[in-house]
Amino acid sequence: MIRALGALFVGGLLLSACGSISAVSALRSWVVQSGYRSSATTLVGDARHAADVLNISTASNADLHTVCGVLLVDTESANASLPTPDARATTLLSKAYTNLGAGANECYVASTSVRARAKALKSLASGLADLSEGSARITSASAP
Repeated sequence: MIRALGALFVGGLLLSACGSISAVSALRSWVVQSGYRSSATTLVGDARHAADVLNISTASNADLHTVCGVLLVDTESANASLPTPDARATTLLSKAYTNLGAGANECYVASTSVRARAKALKSLASGLADLSEGSARITSASAP
């Protein structure tokens, strides 16, 4: 009886080892499957475009609604790919997407308010910094 249990235990270990994937491989796979590099590039472009429009004092509400709406949709799409296989990368990217989403929402309602535009710009800058840190984490955690 003990031999049978021992054999069953060893067999289970062998089977679990066959199906395991390294953390590095899992993260690399997530990057490809989620389209992370492309979505990060898109978010950076969207945030910069929103910031450019926010910095134009004569930009209309329609202009703000357009660029900030696009940023919000792209941010929500990127956020939907979380979590990553790496807890630290997930935390950093979640923070980035939260700040970019807040910046998009603040931008959307900023209108002609200098204070509201400054608040939106601050959130966008924080989001981009967090995204940069998250990207650095992904690069280091997926290195061979």
